[in-house]
Parts: sequence; structure tokens; C-alpha cells
Amino acid sequence: MRNRAREKNTIKNKLQIVRASRLTAPWLIHGFSTRLGGFSRPYGSRALNLGFTKDDSRATVERNRQSFLQALRAQDGGHREPGRKSRQAWPLITLRQIHSDIIHFVDSPPTGSPTKDQLTGDGLLTATPGLLLAIQTADCLPIILVDPKRKAVGAFHAGWRGTLKRIAEKGVGEMQRWFGSRPSDLKAAIGPGIHGCCYDVGEKVRDKFESQFAYAAKLFREVKESDPVREKYPLLFLTARAPGHGELPRKIFLDLVEANRQQLIAAGVAARNIEATPLCTNCRTDLLFSYRAEKGKTGRMMAVVGIRD
Repeated sequence: MRNRAREKNTIKNKLQIVRASRLTAPWLIHGFSTRLGGFSRPYGSRALNLGFTKDDSRATVERNRQSFLQALRAQDGGHREPGRKSRQAWPLITLRQIHSDIIHFVDSPPTGSPTKDQLTGDGLLTATPGLLLAIQTADCLPIILVDPKRKAVGAFHAGWRGTLKRIAEKGVGEMQRWFGSRPSDLKAAIGPGIHGCCYDVGEKVRDKFESQFAYAAKLFREVKESDPVREKYPLLFLTARAPGHGELPRKIFLDLVEANRQQLIAAGVAARNIEATPLCTNCRTDLLFSYRAEKGKTGRMMAVVGIRD
């Protein structure tokens, strides 16, 4: 019985990578990490925290990143040192993410400390083999764009602020500008993030979206909060003001996945070429990190994409 329990626990904690079927190609590496199969302890047993958070040690995060890259088989890329025979992990290019629409083109590994983000922004582009673009998330959406004809890729971080600034739409435009990509050729994958079932926002957020997008009404839904006591004893909640009783507040939910899908379509990406994972971070804290569900004390996942030689 003990051996079976140990085997079950090993399977449960095994490093897992979520991949998009539309991005399957011999020349391409991509994947969305989960919280399973790492060495971090602040966020649960064997958590794969890939971000340099205040609760985790830098050494542990580096070890997690190394394991993740090995699982991706992101080794011996285009920047292997001459004469070096050992298999070397690809350079991992990350950002200091600020919920912006800033997108960087990169064609070489970053200089300086390998453990410090060298660029500030929320999007990365490259057509250079052997580089691994990385976006960190814990509720916001990671988006990967791939041009299979020109062998160019992009990775983007889209929370509500980045979505409002049209980072996905601008990402398509930047791929056109740098690589001559045709939007109809692009394939897109939207990774795990918080979904419309759980992403409640305020009136101000809805107002901002309604001022920017003609289809904004389709992105929001309202749910009236329930109160069993109020429903059972309505007389206790009577007031002197019409309509005679206090109204329960309504929750407003934003479908961030649909918002970004609509942006990609508006930019010319074919709907059939857009794939979105059904995994919601807030619903699946057994598998994914969620800043909201875990009240800020959580790790970071990574969405990565790179080009083989």
C-alpha cells in the first residue's frame, strides 16, 4: 500500500507542460508550465515556481527553471559555445512586466546578469533560433504567436490593462513590421489564465472597455449576489426608500480570453488558428498558480516559445 501511495504521489507531482496542438511543429518549441514538479516549498509541496518571488529562494527558482527547460528539451540552440560538447540550455529571455503594450524585438541573448530581467515591457518577438522567449503569469493570460511560414514567434502578457491597451492586436502588427508576417498565416495560443467564470471586476473596468471596444458588451456578464438569510427573512431588510428593500450588489465578470481572441481576429488572425486552453487559474489551484485565489502568496508560471535551428 505504501508503494502505491508513493507512486500515486509521484505521478501527481510530476512536472507537467501544457501545449497547444496548433503549435506542433518540428522547428518550434513551446509550452505553458503548471505548478507541479518543482522544488519550491512556500507554495505547496514540490511547486514549480519559475518567478523570483519574495517567498522563494533564487537558487530554488533557478533549479526549477533548469528542470523546466530540460522537460521542454530546449537545449543546444543557435548560441551554443564553439567547441562545447555538453548540452546547454537555451538562453531564457524574460521581462520586467508592467502591464503595458511595450513589445521588444530580440535577436541575441541578454547581456549582464542571467538572473535579472534585462528588458521592461510585456511582449517579446524573435526570428533567431536558440532563444527562448518567456512570459510569467499567475492569472493574467500568456499569449503565443507563431508565423510558420517565416519561422518567427512572439510571446505576450495580457492582463486587463494590457488587453485594454490592445497588446495582442499590437503584437500582430509588430510581427508584420519586423518579419513581414501576414496575419492570416499566424497561429495563436492563449495559455492558462483566469477565465470569465471567476474574473470579477469593477464598474470602472467595464466602462474603460466599453469606451474602447464596440463588442465590449459581449465580454461582461452580471451576476446578482445571493444571501440565504435575506431570501428567507426579507422583512428584516425592508427600508423606507423605494423599492422598499435594499438591493443586493451585482458582480461583474470579464471574459479576458474572449477579449483577446476578438483582438486577434480583428487584427486578421483566422479564428480557426486561435487555440485557448480551458484551464482557469482561479478554478484549478491544484494545477496552476493563481494570485487572486491564493491572495497574493503564490508562484509564477511561464509561457515559453523558441525556434530550433
